[in-house]
Formats: sequence, C-alpha cells, structure tokens
Amino acid sequence: MAIRRKTRSAEQEFIETMRESLDNAERLLREAAESSGDKATELRERAMHALERTRDGLHGAQDELLEHSRRAARATDDYIHDNPWQAVAVAGLAGLVIGALMCRR
Repeated sequence: MAIRRKTRSAEQEFIETMRESLDNAERLLREAAESSGDKATELRERAMHALERTRDGLHGAQDELLEHSRRAARATDDYIHDNPWQAVAVAGLAGLVIGALMCRR
C-alpha cells in the first residue's frame, strides 16, 4: 500500500511539473508573439527550452514506465513458471466468471 501511495505521489508531482513547464512555455510564446526583435527571439528560445525540458521529462517517464512494465511482466512470468497449476486454476476461474456474466445477458 505504501508503494502505491509513493507511486501516486510521484505521478502527481510529475503531472504538476509537466503542467507548469507547458504553462511556462505557452506564456513565453504569447509574450514572444506580442514582442519583436531580440526580445521575441529570446522569449522563443526560452519557450523552446521549456518545451525541450518537458519532452525530456516525458521521455524519462516513458522509459520508467516501460521498465516497470518489463519488471511486472517478468515477475508474472516467473510466478506462472513457479506455480503452473495455480495459474491454470485462476485462468479457468476467470473464464468461468466471464462466461457466466456473458450468459446472464
């Protein structure tokens, strides 16, 4: 349960960081559209830098999610290999429940 809370907290922090970064980039681009010359160029560069940070954060989150999924798949595979009959029983029970639910319609 503590892991879920920690994950949810990290998830919320990540979402908030991405939202702030995108809001910052949007604000800078609006200011750049209203400005001209060197100031507009500087604002556009800052906005692009903010967008790059956001993109890097999203790529990092994607990599972390893929790694987490691979670990979960490996753990599932190991469990099934260690307990094949339990896995068959669970799959059969799930099939029975789904079949019963579908017949009720």
